[in-house]
Amino acid sequence: MLNDKKVLYSAMQSTGVITLGNYMGALDNWIKLSNDDNYDCFFCVADLHSLTVRQVPAELRKRGMDLIKLYIAAGLDPQKSCIYFQSHVSAHAELAWILNCFTYMGELNRMTQFKDKSAKHANNINAGLFTYPALMAADILLYQSDLVPVGVDQKQHLELTRDIAHRFNEIYGDVFTVPDAYIGKTTAKIQSLQDPLKKMSKSDENPNASILLMDDTDTIIRKFKKAVTDSVGEIRYSDEQPGIKNLINIYGAVNNKTPEEVVKEFEGKGYGDFKLAVGESVADRFKPIHEKFDQLSKEKDYLHKILKENDEKAAYYANKTLRKVKKKVGLVENFR
Repeated sequence: MLNDKKVLYSAMQSTGVITLGNYMGALDNWIKLSNDDNYDCFFCVADLHSLTVRQVPAELRKRGMDLIKLYIAAGLDPQKSCIYFQSHVSAHAELAWILNCFTYMGELNRMTQFKDKSAKHANNINAGLFTYPALMAADILLYQSDLVPVGVDQKQHLELTRDIAHRFNEIYGDVFTVPDAYIGKTTAKIQSLQDPLKKMSKSDENPNASILLMDDTDTIIRKFKKAVTDSVGEIRYSDEQPGIKNLINIYGAVNNKTPEEVVKEFEGKGYGDFKLAVGESVADRFKPIHEKFDQLSKEKDYLHKILKENDEKAAYYANKTLRKVKKKVGLVENFR
C-alpha cells in the first residue's frame, strides 16, 4: 500500500467517447472515490487494450488525449490521482507476458467478452483479443491494487485476475495483493434511449440511442425528445414502462433523487415536458465539463507536464512490482 492507504485502480479504453451511462456508472464514481482520503487512486487510459481492434493511428492518439482531458474536465485532480497512459509504462506489457505464462487456455476460452468481441470482429480474431485478460490482470496487479471498481461486463476478468494472483502467490510467496471488486453506491442502469431493454452503448448504430459526454446542448435535447416511451401517458416507475423508467433513472441519477421523488415531481406532467426536463438536466450537468475540456485543449504544455509527472509516478510503482516478479521467476537482474 502507498502511505498506508488502500490502492484503487481503474481504466477506460482510449476511445475518447464516454456515454452518459459510462459517466454516471464509472467516471462520476471515480471522482467521488478520488476525493476520499482513504484511497490512493490510479486511473489509466488503456490504449494498449484498444489495439485488439484495428485503429486509425491519428484518431487513436487524438482520442487518447481527449480522454485524458475528459478525466480532468469531469473532476479528477491529476495532483491527487495518478492519471496516465498505459502505453507510457512499459511494465504493463512486460508483466502481461509473464502472466500469460501463468494463465491457462481454458480460462481464456471461457471469457464471455472474448466470445462477444470475436463475433463482432470475425475477420480479426487476434491473439491480443484472446489474451486481453492477462494484460488487464497486469494493469491491476502492478500497483498492488486493493480495490477495482468494475461493471458487470468486467467482473469475470477481475475474477480471473484474482485467480492468477493466487496462483502466482502460491508458487512464489506473497508477491501480489489479491484485489477485490469495489461495489459503490448502487446506480440504476442507464439504458438505450431507442431500446430501453438494452444498455446505453457507444457502439450503438443508432446515434439517437446514446447520450455522449461531449454532445452539445441542442443534440442532447433533440435525442431526449426522440426517446422511446409508450402510450400509457403517465409517469410511473414500472417495468411495464421501460422507456419512462429509464428516463426516471437518468433524471434521478443526474439530480441525486430517488425514483419516488422524481415521479412525485412530475406528477400530472406529460411526456414531452418530462423529456425536456431530463434533457435540460443532463445538458446542465455536462456544460461545465465542456467548458473545462475546451480550456484544457488550449493548454498543451500543462497537459504534457501533468502526463510526464504522472507517467513517472505510475512507472515508479509499477517497476517496483515488476522487479520483484522478475526476481521471483528467475530472470537475471538488469545491471544498467
